[in-house]
Amino acid sequence: MSTGRSGLRAAVGDWVIAVGVAAILLVTGLSEQRPEAGPAVVGYVLLVAGGLALGLRRRAPVVVLAGTGLCVVGSQALGFDAPAVAYLVAVYTAVRAGHRVVVAFGSVAVLAALPVAVMVSSPGGSTGEAFAQARGVLELAWLIAAAAAGEALRQAERRADEAERTREETARRRADEERLHIARELHDSLTHQISVIKVQAEVAVHLAGRRGEQVPEALLAIRDAGREAARELRATLEALRDHVHPDGGNPPYGLDDVPELVQRARTTGLDAKLTVEGRPTGVPAAVERAAYRIVQESLTNVTRHAAAATASVRIDYRPDALVIRVDDDGRAAPGHEPAPGVGLLGMRERATALGGRLRAAPRREGGFTVHAELPVEPRS
Repeated sequence: MSTGRSGLRAAVGDWVIAVGVAAILLVTGLSEQRPEAGPAVVGYVLLVAGGLALGLRRRAPVVVLAGTGLCVVGSQALGFDAPAVAYLVAVYTAVRAGHRVVVAFGSVAVLAALPVAVMVSSPGGSTGEAFAQARGVLELAWLIAAAAAGEALRQAERRADEAERTREETARRRADEERLHIARELHDSLTHQISVIKVQAEVAVHLAGRRGEQVPEALLAIRDAGREAARELRATLEALRDHVHPDGGNPPYGLDDVPELVQRARTTGLDAKLTVEGRPTGVPAAVERAAYRIVQESLTNVTRHAAAATASVRIDYRPDALVIRVDDDGRAAPGHEPAPGVGLLGMRERATALGGRLRAAPRREGGFTVHAELPVEPRS
């Protein structure tokens, strides 16, 4: 939005300058005595046209440079001694845009044509007088000054762009360093504890099997959760370190893993069901990861806080969006919005980051619902 407004202000400023220069040239031309009406009218048109052409100087600097140069030479050939302000502004703009070679050749051509134009307007004058009058119209010093001003501003803008790129690179480097620091902290603080839980659960399951005892469902759930936590931690650390996934860049978790989430929820005693509609085609990897995390967090909240007996997960593949809906029959009451915890905030942030939306609220018939819509087409 700010870029569009600044561009509009620049365009308006260009046209203000163009109208002002055209007015100055026209007043200067009108102040001169013109014995012939026909050529005078053409000269006035050339003066005004040269000034108004500056309104397009940012969009087409080379075209404006050529146009103002022709207007200067043409008006001089018709006997007008108006200053070449429009051409000087065009030189400044073209040099600032980086067209230095074009400006050099164009200026040489204009400087060479001006004496000829003066001789045409004053047939009785000598060549020396023509050169003297041409210098009065467009002095070389003013031409060099306009080009130097354009080059100076161009170099200043280039240095500013380089400084901005340097700041961005520094910010990215600091972000990379922070990401590696987080990866190290996660590894040092969580890997050992998760490994201990997983190993102890596996040993308990093994011992129970050797004794011929029935392994409790809770113990199996702890073992499977430990394995999954270790797997997720490894994937998270790889992502933080920008490692390429070994399967060719596919996301470590996606829509193909949702059935496993539902099955895991069943091991806790929850009657969880999965319904899929549509064809899973053209879903970006980022959308797959977000969908997986939304379903994962929703089922986790159901098993931990909802005291629900049933839960339904619905995934709907639409042409323009992926819709995820998770419902339960827990103890959430209509009209009582839950306090937004880290899980709900995380789900909303994932959906918003992709240009989607997420609603999490109690249902009228009781229980809780999470409804997310994630666009599958790139945002413009």
